[in-house]
Amino acid sequence: MAKLSGKTVLVTGGSRGLGRAMVERLARDGATVVLTYRSDADAAASVVAAVEAAGGRAHAIQADQGTLADVEALFAKVDATLGGGACLDGLIANAGIMQHATIEEVDEAAWDRMFDVNVKGVFFTVQAALPRLRDGGRVILLGTGLTRFFMPQYVAYTAAKGALVSLTGVLAKQLGARGITVNMLAPGAIDTDMNPWLKTPEGIAAMRGMTALDRVGHAEDIADVAAFLASDDSRWVTGQRIEASGGQHL
Repeated sequence: MAKLSGKTVLVTGGSRGLGRAMVERLARDGATVVLTYRSDADAAASVVAAVEAAGGRAHAIQADQGTLADVEALFAKVDATLGGGACLDGLIANAGIMQHATIEEVDEAAWDRMFDVNVKGVFFTVQAALPRLRDGGRVILLGTGLTRFFMPQYVAYTAAKGALVSLTGVLAKQLGARGITVNMLAPGAIDTDMNPWLKTPEGIAAMRGMTALDRVGHAEDIADVAAFLASDDSRWVTGQRIEASGGQHL
C-alpha cells in the first residue's frame, strides 16, 4: 500500500516549482492533495491533470495568504471541497515570495509584503488548519538554507524565514500532545523559475562549486524529503529544521 494512502494533504503554492513537485510526489504516494495557486489557473489545472493522468487525486483552489481574510477565504474553499470537519492529515505551507535586495534597498511596502505573505500568512494558515487537522497529522513549514548561510541580498526574505524557524519549535511543542509533528524543510538554491540563474552554464558551475554533492538541486530532491516528513516514517521527528541543500556552503 502507498505510504499516504487514505491521507489528505493541503499544499499551498502548489502550481509550480517546489510546490508542484511536492503535489505530484504526495499523490504518487497515495494522498489526495489540495493545492492552492494565486493567479495562474492554467498552471494549477496542469498539475491536477498530471496527477489524475498518473492515477492520483488532486484539487486546485485559488487563494492568496497576505491577509487573514485571504486565509479565511482559502479554508472556506477547503471545507467546500473536502466536506468540512477534520478533513486534513497534513499541511505543507509552501507558498511564499522572495525579494532580491540588500538592507539599503528594502522599503517599507516591500518589507510589509514579505512578512504578510511569508510569516503572517503562514501563521494564520496553520491556525486555521489546526481544527481541520486530524490527530497524528503533519505540519511542514518551508524554510531556506539562507537562515544558516547568509547572503545580504536576501535580507528581508531571510528575516521572514528566520521567524518561521522559531515558530516551528513552538508549534511542535504545543501540538505534540495530539501526535502532530511540526518540522521545517529548508531547501538550498534549487533549479526552479525562482532561480533562473541556475539554468545558465555559469550558474550551474557556480552552484556545483558551492555544494558538497557537486550538482544543482532539483525540485524532486525537495519533494522526496517532503514526502518523508508527510508520512508515518517521520513519526519520531518533530521541531526540526531539516535542510535539503546538497551540502551548500558547508
